[in-house]
Amino acid sequence: MDNPSGPAPAPDAHLPVGLRTPLRNDAFGLDDEAKITAISGHFEAIMRELGLDLTDDSLAGTPRRVAKMYVQEWFKGLDPKNRPEVRMFDNRYDYHQLLVERDITLFSCCEHHFVPIIGKAHVAYLPGSHVVGLSKLNRVVQYYARRPQVQERLTRQIAEELKQSLGTDDVAVLIEADHLCVMSRGVNDTSSSTLTSEYSGRFATDEALRREFLRQIGK
Repeated sequence: MDNPSGPAPAPDAHLPVGLRTPLRNDAFGLDDEAKITAISGHFEAIMRELGLDLTDDSLAGTPRRVAKMYVQEWFKGLDPKNRPEVRMFDNRYDYHQLLVERDITLFSCCEHHFVPIIGKAHVAYLPGSHVVGLSKLNRVVQYYARRPQVQERLTRQIAEELKQSLGTDDVAVLIEADHLCVMSRGVNDTSSSTLTSEYSGRFATDEALRREFLRQIGK
């Protein structure tokens, strides 16, 4: 029996309540292999209901392939053990200007239709006494993207994680993405894209700084 949603287990407990991915209290009661086995059985049932012949050698392994993809790839950001450790280093270079990591590959999944969201994330911050290893910015984006998502929450989750990890409110995040729930169903619009942004600290109050960030990411 499903348990009602409650307080999200770590690591989302450090996020404001409205930014936490909706998780059941027993979300981590099974290990990965047990989840793969269970999901494989459910997906096999879906395929059978669609009328597919699972004795065909092309389809026979599909339920387990899909289950592994969900648990180990598409939705690995649900598991707290995959949360990246953001290491900081002394700012020996005394660099205090805008630092931008742009065009970070973003792959997520629409939580309404379970189809892909594909795009780019651009993040920036103003260093203080410490700087972060650049790849950690990418890993934070990927961690929050690899779960069922809506783009608005994803944008703010990334910003909040960076603010806490970097120890500064001076953070900017902009995401531009294509949603296959728009492109492959419903309106079937393949030309539109979705942009969301979150500005905090000086980015929220300094228009010139925001313009410089947008200029550096080509907007």
